[in-house]
Amino acid sequence: MPIYFWAFAVALLVSMVVMPAVILLAQRTGAMDAPNARKVHKKPIPRIGGLGIYAGFMAAIIFVAVKFGLDGEQLKETVGLIVSGSLIVVLGLLDDYKNLPAKVKLAGQILAAAVLVLIFDVRIDFITDPFGEYIYLDNFPIPYLAVPVTMFWLVGLTNTVNLIDGLDGLAAGVASIASFTIMLIALEQNFVLVAVLTAALAGAAVGFLKYNFNPAEIFMGDTGSMFLGFMLAGISVTGAVKSVAAIALVVPIFALGLPILDTTFAIVRRIRGGVPIFKPDKGHLHHRLLSVGFTQRQAVLLMYVISALFGLSAIALTAVSSQIAVIILLVVVAAIIYGVRKLGIARPAN
Repeated sequence: MPIYFWAFAVALLVSMVVMPAVILLAQRTGAMDAPNARKVHKKPIPRIGGLGIYAGFMAAIIFVAVKFGLDGEQLKETVGLIVSGSLIVVLGLLDDYKNLPAKVKLAGQILAAAVLVLIFDVRIDFITDPFGEYIYLDNFPIPYLAVPVTMFWLVGLTNTVNLIDGLDGLAAGVASIASFTIMLIALEQNFVLVAVLTAALAGAAVGFLKYNFNPAEIFMGDTGSMFLGFMLAGISVTGAVKSVAAIALVVPIFALGLPILDTTFAIVRRIRGGVPIFKPDKGHLHHRLLSVGFTQRQAVLLMYVISALFGLSAIALTAVSSQIAVIILLVVVAAIIYGVRKLGIARPAN
């Protein structure tokens, strides 16, 4: 069997097996998510399911490293992702138990990003535009952009997945679809390490979905949502966005298009409403879908479809000419504008 299949299978199995223990741990230690006016659930739910996702991912990577081995550069990048991702998990656990202030969470995310970028040298060195031209971040248009751009990418993606985690099964499903998208592109470009890492992440998230799809037995909490976002951002930096054939950064942005757009419009909405951008509201896409009559399951399944369409667009961008790529981008932009106007997700929430 291919190495990426092993990674997916081990992560899936371990995530599913350990989740009942995580549920019990949450119940005994008080890691429960209480309902309130902004949330959809009606009773306290355990909220450290990210521990099971983390366990599944780690088990898969250790298994792959032992069974197949990793070369020097692969090992360095993988260790960097494990170390920085573990810091994110610790930060998420602290938040799930103590409800950390937004500024403290942001500082912790920046620290984890700095570890990956500065210590393990995982960064975006260059990007390519839709016409195949290279833009080197350390000398155009001003020098030394690689570090801040990569850290912004890591922290930004960490929070996009975190913010979309509002319905049973939503964040885990969207992250799984994004992982599969990046995995397929990585396989097309022969980036085996990226394929293995995203397969492991997808397996861990799918295993968690068994307990998280509506009606959920456990939530992933910030432990899981920040870990999934950070790992997707970090993994894409290790190889997929450096491909000569892929449209660097555009591909992972498309793969994660739904949470990125939801976060972007949340920021716009809060600025227009004159409230802090970190203040939660009920204006996210899933809230709007519920308000027009969708059930939780219907809303989540629709958002899965939207995410899958974004993923297919990302894959198409790597296999078509520049002219067709521009057409795809224009069609996607037009669809986004229509959806935003129809649902009003850029308007201040009540």
